[in-house]
Amino acid sequence: MKIAVNTRLVITNKMDGIGLFTWQTFSLLAQQHPEIDFYFIFDRRPDEEFITAKNIHPIIIRPITKHIYVFPYWYQIALKNVLKKLKPDIFIATDGMFPLNSNIKTLAIIHDLNFEHHPELLPKNVLNYYKKYFPKFAQQANQIATVSEFSKNDIVQTYKIEASKISVVFNGASEKFKPISEIEKQVIKDKFAEGVDYFLFVGTIHPRKNVPMLLKAFNQYKSESGSSLKLLIAGKKMWSNSETTQLLNELKHKTDIIFTGRINDKELAELTASAKAITYIPIFEGFGIPLLEGMQCGVPVITSNITSMPEVVGDAGILVNPFNQNEIAQAMQKITADKNFHEALSSKSILQATKFSWEKTAQLVMESINKTIR
Repeated sequence: MKIAVNTRLVITNKMDGIGLFTWQTFSLLAQQHPEIDFYFIFDRRPDEEFITAKNIHPIIIRPITKHIYVFPYWYQIALKNVLKKLKPDIFIATDGMFPLNSNIKTLAIIHDLNFEHHPELLPKNVLNYYKKYFPKFAQQANQIATVSEFSKNDIVQTYKIEASKISVVFNGASEKFKPISEIEKQVIKDKFAEGVDYFLFVGTIHPRKNVPMLLKAFNQYKSESGSSLKLLIAGKKMWSNSETTQLLNELKHKTDIIFTGRINDKELAELTASAKAITYIPIFEGFGIPLLEGMQCGVPVITSNITSMPEVVGDAGILVNPFNQNEIAQAMQKITADKNFHEALSSKSILQATKFSWEKTAQLVMESINKTIR
């Protein structure tokens, strides 16, 4: 069997949710199925670390898909021509996008439809592309996979897709995310947080991640509690962040907010495991891998009570209204002031995290592949 996979978002130290999903899932499947040839399709020369098995064959399609205006050519012409020559049994559209009107069976992995519900959060050119193409992708894909029951129901309702066409495969977290010793935690605190405890946000600094609200809630928490805790923001900026910059300058406790930028995978795992709590309150999320990474480390989470987050967290965290600053600040106060409550959530976090893994994801994706090519 020949399986072609879009791996353009698999980039060293630059992988967000879709890139992580792609790499973790399909590197596992390649190892588990040496009888299958996997054709990994990149838009730049891949690092050797991503070619981990003899049955992984890299293909490079130019140009680099850095800007949205390249997408119609890359997907509808260049990729279509490559697939026509390759003749795979199936193409895996890991970002949900693929050549339309193609005779190659396609499994589209659509992680979420955030742009349909919050169009105001995207640049107009990006929004126009998504709004034009994603209904077509959903309709023309032979099968669809997504990462939560929430996203499945959303795709069914928004695009009028039969539920039987959509499989839920969830996400996982790297085994690097695990509990560490108090001594190791202090080393990380000394390096990143001036030696004190901290809340941690991990993710791209994108409007739907609701970072300005998090900053305001943290500022309120600091004023009311007198705590020495810091807030660490680990992630790259995406599009315009003028609101975040302006707000930061107005906050009384701005010196207790530390932007680390993007950090490498090893340090991110240690930073996560050393946090007092993960504070991740997006206004829309298909899954939320940072939540699982935190829980896998035994770190309690404060997250939103909407979209997929309650499904991922269960009873292992504090669910808050992401639009309510006071509620978020009170959750910060509760999780830091009550040691027994913090320890209980830590135990629940580890238990909840066992429901997800990349091994389970790979198994479910393989089932979706077989369903597609039948």
